Amino acid sequence: MAHIELIDTSLRDGNQSLWGATGLDTSQVLAIAPVLDKVGFAAIDFLSSTHMAVAVRFKRENPWERLRLMRQAMPGTPLQFLTTGMRFISWELAHPELMRLAFRLLVRNGIRRFAAMDAMNDMEALLAVAEAIRAEGGERIVAALTYSVSPVHTDAHYIACARRLAQSAAIDAFYLKDPGGLLTPERAATLIPLLRASAGSLPFELHSHSTIALADFSYLEAARLGAQALHVAVGPLGNGTSQPPAERTIANLRAQGHTVGTDDTALKRVGDYFHRLAEAEGLPGGQPQAFDAGYFRHQVPGGMVGTTQRQLAEIGLLDRLPAALDEVARVRQELGYPIMVTPFSQIVVTQAVMNVTAAERYGTVPDEVIRYVSGRFGKPTVPVDPDVLDKILSSPRARKLQDEPPMPDIQELRRRLPAGIDDEELVLRAVMPQEQVDAMLAAGPARRHYDPGVKPVLSLIEQLARRSDLSHVCVEKPGLRLVLTK
Repeated sequence: MAHIELIDTSLRDGNQSLWGATGLDTSQVLAIAPVLDKVGFAAIDFLSSTHMAVAVRFKRENPWERLRLMRQAMPGTPLQFLTTGMRFISWELAHPELMRLAFRLLVRNGIRRFAAMDAMNDMEALLAVAEAIRAEGGERIVAALTYSVSPVHTDAHYIACARRLAQSAAIDAFYLKDPGGLLTPERAATLIPLLRASAGSLPFELHSHSTIALADFSYLEAARLGAQALHVAVGPLGNGTSQPPAERTIANLRAQGHTVGTDDTALKRVGDYFHRLAEAEGLPGGQPQAFDAGYFRHQVPGGMVGTTQRQLAEIGLLDRLPAALDEVARVRQELGYPIMVTPFSQIVVTQAVMNVTAAERYGTVPDEVIRYVSGRFGKPTVPVDPDVLDKILSSPRARKLQDEPPMPDIQELRRRLPAGIDDEELVLRAVMPQEQVDAMLAAGPARRHYDPGVKPVLSLIEQLARRSDLSHVCVEKPGLRLVLTK
């Protein structure tokens, strides 16, 4: 039996998996930060460039400001940034100078732990990112081996990846990242010992999703086999397509004889807060899932199945859903078995739907598929089917996209963007629509305070304020009398 550390994913992956990354704003994470800091998590999975884009686009909040405020509010627990290769917000490969600047700013503003992944398990690309992070002052770098099920994602594939990580001084630990929740306890029992033996002395962690009810069991197996840390989410941000819930994981680990050094009182306060927030904001809590054997065939994330179903229904072709899911498996094979994680899951599913709804397979090809087969998103694990590749790249649209210039360097960006902007604004403007950054700046500083208990009162005031027949509104409750006049 062992001591198991926990990485909390509530603020990033839990929020992204269940609330589309839009469920939490700066005030809402600040309100619970001091309590989170007391739970005893080894780290907080807090940020990715996707979440930074969401803060700008949907919340009109400065993500650099949010990071600084969180670092001040919880100084005792490392904040983690997930980087998905040499790209920032956009899935196009960015210029290395831009990435170095982004990593430098993240370190300067309080990121102490980086999770580095390459969605195609290209270890050379991953290590290039890790070395760039280290050069910019990254304190702890944890490499991800992204798990999938396919003819090419074999034990030999993962052993080779783990051995390559062990050779790098830029890697402090590694984890098996299972975005689809596909890891069975049986596969964990054979794969994890191989990974640990191949990675030498590197500490090992497991990150999975509860999508088809396997992760809780695989976590216990991983703990038995020497995993030092497991990734969990708290309260309504666990279960469903998110990570296993922290509360149940802790209870299960202790029942098996392991020790977990969490402050259970603080953990309960965090869970209670998120339950009240979800109720006040109308956000769905994660629910335990049923096992779905068919999921292994198509591996389409749960939310995308519902989206595909709705899209087919809108065009009167809902009966094509089974054919579309079968086509997903075929397209994935032809495109070199990309792991079904953003953006590759969207790329594969979109092409599959077009293939089954059009007169000809690959008769219509989205720009993102063209960019993928052109290598703009990285190197596929195995080559794209040559017939499919030729068909895609021979189109006029493909030839036009292949002539697109690469991401400019920092000097060129400074020439193109408004003079006098600081580095934080430059990084955002380099990869986002200018009007979205303008709107964020115009909105001013983010709110600093949030209490889910006052949400009903605020909603009532908003509704009453819309009424033209009222000249004033008086709200009274014990300890409060608020009068608003037009």
